[in-house]
Amino acid sequence: MARPTLFLMLGYPGAGKTTAAKLISSLTGAQHLWADHVRREMYHQPTYSHAENMHLYTHLNDVTRDLLADSKSVVFDTNFNFYRDRQYLKTIATNLKADTILVWVQVDKNLAKQRATDDAHMHSHTRVLGRMSDEHFDRIAKRLEVPRSNETVVVIDGSKISEAYMRMMLRQAKLF
Repeated sequence: MARPTLFLMLGYPGAGKTTAAKLISSLTGAQHLWADHVRREMYHQPTYSHAENMHLYTHLNDVTRDLLADSKSVVFDTNFNFYRDRQYLKTIATNLKADTILVWVQVDKNLAKQRATDDAHMHSHTRVLGRMSDEHFDRIAKRLEVPRSNETVVVIDGSKISEAYMRMMLRQAKLF
């Protein structure tokens, strides 16, 4: 990558965003900022209150800005469901002469819900905050705003994620 790149993750809870983000980081050398992991470090018992969310994302946005300013690529691993949030981060990246790529991890909604809410996945390396309730999944899933025409998007099949698959998808997008 000639210029630093900001990768923003999009998809249902349980779609495979964190697995994809870890592989993107590994394959490209981009710094992996994993919101769930940072939340767990900052708040032993997260409440997901508005104040907690504002504190967490202000911190993560500042870290992202600092890394991009230092010409480092970043995989910002949280669910960028809202267009306005994606545009806010894109503005930061643009001001720092970095590219922005939206990585949309798609998987059947029922499979994603099973992955996010099933106790069997609670001890997965991507479930650091534990099992999600059905209600929480449904609330997040119904608020997902699909990419718009002004966004650069790489679509990833969340049922196929592997190192080889991610390498192929990054090459196809000319990111690798």
